[in-house]
Amino acid sequence: MTTPIVPVVLSGGAGTRLWPLSIPERPKQFLEFGGAHTMFQQALERVRGPGFAAPVVIGSHDHRFLLAEELRRVGIVPRAVVLEPAGRNTAPAAAVAAAMLEADGALMLIMPSDHVIRDEARFLAAVETARKAAASGAFVTFGIEPDRPHTGYGYIKRAGALPDAKGCFAVERFVEKPDAATAAGYLAEGCYAWNAGIFLLSPAHFLKELDRLAPDMASCCRRAVAQGKADLDFFRLDADAFMAAPSASIDTAVMEKAANVAVVPVDMGWSDAGTWSSLWETGAKDDAGNVLAGPVVAHEVKGSYLHSESVPVGVLGLDDVVVVVTEDAVLVAPKARAEEVRAIAGLAKDAAPHGGASHVTVQRPWGSYKTLKLGERFQVKQIVVKPGGTLSLQYHHKRAEHWIVVAGRARVTRGEETFVLEENQSTYIPLGTKHRLENAGDGPLHLIEVQSGDYLGEDDIVRLEDLYGRT
Repeated sequence: MTTPIVPVVLSGGAGTRLWPLSIPERPKQFLEFGGAHTMFQQALERVRGPGFAAPVVIGSHDHRFLLAEELRRVGIVPRAVVLEPAGRNTAPAAAVAAAMLEADGALMLIMPSDHVIRDEARFLAAVETARKAAASGAFVTFGIEPDRPHTGYGYIKRAGALPDAKGCFAVERFVEKPDAATAAGYLAEGCYAWNAGIFLLSPAHFLKELDRLAPDMASCCRRAVAQGKADLDFFRLDADAFMAAPSASIDTAVMEKAANVAVVPVDMGWSDAGTWSSLWETGAKDDAGNVLAGPVVAHEVKGSYLHSESVPVGVLGLDDVVVVVTEDAVLVAPKARAEEVRAIAGLAKDAAPHGGASHVTVQRPWGSYKTLKLGERFQVKQIVVKPGGTLSLQYHHKRAEHWIVVAGRARVTRGEETFVLEENQSTYIPLGTKHRLENAGDGPLHLIEVQSGDYLGEDDIVRLEDLYGRT
């Protein structure tokens, strides 16, 4: 009987090197780059077929409703959505998943949610190649066949082939990101591959090895699961136990020290999509070698990545540059220095007016909202409430609100009265008045909210009742 595989999709990364598109409220795994699906959705879709069980998703508490909406959009019901109180790197995340799956007898495929894999058939074939070795207790990683001496990736040096697992090789050593000369030597030698950070292994064997190599981490993660609690459609790890776990990657905590480690070399059109230059490398290019996205015009421009998600952008007479424009920020940089973008992301936020408000869509259990305009003493939001969605009964200390229904029917509680608003009707919620908004129709409710007051932060919400267990 074939051993089933449970995908463990890691979604805790921040993607700061892809600023200004990737920001804390919407990291890169939730972005679309040249397709109809986000990278997170693509990761789920590629492990949806035969041989795979329902996935375990591990992500941040701050992204819980975004994760739920992403899963809903692709129609996937996960085995669990595990919420980390804060990131502790990949080894504790893998340990948590292993503790949840240990008794199942399945294998777990640990995979990032923010990578590009263009040849999914080869990816699936590589997983199948690794299955036998993993079922026998090997920790199998996947090595990307290099096509150039890349200095931004770690490397895996393979040794001889495993006698009982065709296509699998023993791992001689893992190597950190090399300099250019060393990377060129690896490419010439021919037995090195890029480390993709994807692993197939037995949860029970992984925990046993973690008990030996990092017992404190293993103990903390087991306790975080045992003392965790279900919350709506999520599983919250025990915060104290999980935060006590040492922070480390799977490579440094286990793979570099374990004895039974194997690698499957594969050429599957992989990129970690970690920088603008890597997105340029994998993107569809015009005759001048430019990758263009959004309303951009390039004249006498070569080898560049140009992206706008808002206003039209014109670039003239520049080569090998990155230009990225959002509603909130603009990045202009030499493509060769794309690795350094994270250094200015925080500085740019501090320089933004009105506290750096973001125009991204923010997911909530009842729907979503998006800030359209933030100024002195006012904020304009677009609010969408799903059918059956109900906001909390609440009031504000610092702001009043005006609601205008654009589409749908709204049931409004304001003080002691309840009434229905149709399209093009509006109401006013005075400061300090308890209120609630509900979708009273069969389709989505769209409305515009105008807030006014001397403080407009999201923390000025006093919830009196809430269907979703929020305080």
